[in-house]
Amino acid sequence: MPTLAFVDSSTPEAQAARIALAARYGDAPPEDADVIVALGGDGLMLQTLHAQMGTGKPIYGMNRGSVGFLMNEYREDNLMERISAAHRSVIHPIVMRATGAQGRQTTSRAINEVSMLRKSYQAAKLRISVDGKMRLDELICDGLIISTPAGSTAYNLSANGPILPLNAPLLAVTPISPFRPRRWRGALLPDRARVTVAVMEAEKRPVNAVADHIEVNEVLAVEVSMDHAVDLVLLHDPGHSLDERIINEQFNW
Repeated sequence: MPTLAFVDSSTPEAQAARIALAARYGDAPPEDADVIVALGGDGLMLQTLHAQMGTGKPIYGMNRGSVGFLMNEYREDNLMERISAAHRSVIHPIVMRATGAQGRQTTSRAINEVSMLRKSYQAAKLRISVDGKMRLDELICDGLIISTPAGSTAYNLSANGPILPLNAPLLAVTPISPFRPRRWRGALLPDRARVTVAVMEAEKRPVNAVADHIEVNEVLAVEVSMDHAVDLVLLHDPGHSLDERIINEQFNW
């Protein structure tokens, strides 16, 4: 039987669930566990994936939050059997390399998306290159999202970006409130592509960059690429796998 480690979102519901489950199944330190059980919502799942990045340990989430798109239904019974029968979904993070003032470099990973957001009342002016070739010389907008398939149903979808099947070898590039060019609604790129976004008139039109929950203020340029060397493993009950949920999301209106 696998050794379990429980993590919670510190809400009363999540803490009560952890106490009840630990009493039944034990609660090892995460570094000693075979499986991490996350009790909370999607925010906790993202935090747990970041904390376990590079370990290869599978994460089984149970919803003690609100939406819980990435989570399984919460039940106390038969947890070991559910984990043994769970479907494995393997996803990869994207890497954000942000350049700030005086050439300061910040590197962060994101599981859902990298977003660039205007910081002032003025629209951002962005220039987009792919693999070193300039593709859009000026995008006037509120911001830009570069999303993984796993994150395509999150902020990307709210900005009218496309939903990507989990195993699609793609990145979604989606503008936020584009003003010029009016008809550009984004792009689908191979997940081996290197996307570089330069901020034009950076002092007049400052832009922040965010990789999941890591924010870098007033960037000059951002480079994004997928890190295929890092596998993140999520466990879901049969019939409720992440790829199945992403497909269902396209038919739920």
